[in-house]
Amino acid sequence: MDISTDLDFAATPAAVHAMMLDRGYQEQVCVDSESRRWEVEITPPRTKTSRTLDAPESAARFTGSELTILEETTWGEAAADGSRRADLVLTVERQPVTLRGTLHLAPGGRGTTVRLTGELKVNVPLLGRKLEQGAAPAVLAGFRTQQKAGDRWLAENPAA
Repeated sequence: MDISTDLDFAATPAAVHAMMLDRGYQEQVCVDSESRRWEVEITPPRTKTSRTLDAPESAARFTGSELTILEETTWGEAAADGSRRADLVLTVERQPVTLRGTLHLAPGGRGTTVRLTGELKVNVPLLGRKLEQGAAPAVLAGFRTQQKAGDRWLAENPAA
């Protein structure tokens, strides 16, 4: 299932890229997503996070009470206008759920927009499409959590 959403930050592309590679920002995303436990690994140009959260009620009977989301983002070089592309892979540990996509960070909006486009796949015969439709809102809400965390981080780090 194709999914997409946009974030809009009041900062330059260079500042938003620096934020995306900042441990404090990544940990704030974990906190804002109400993670029970998390790990953050940053090795530029790559970020890896592992977030364990309560499973949505609708999924808990299939998944158990917790889900661990593994996310890896690898950023490319900046273009002349500061735009960048990143490859994103999100998986749910021990579940047949994968999101493969790209992030496109570019000048726009209040300063910089970040667009997620990707394919969400739930690899379950016959039910996969229906499960993808059920999972998509949670995946998109998780991505939009980055907006709240990013706005706070940028306000607290204006020199970035």
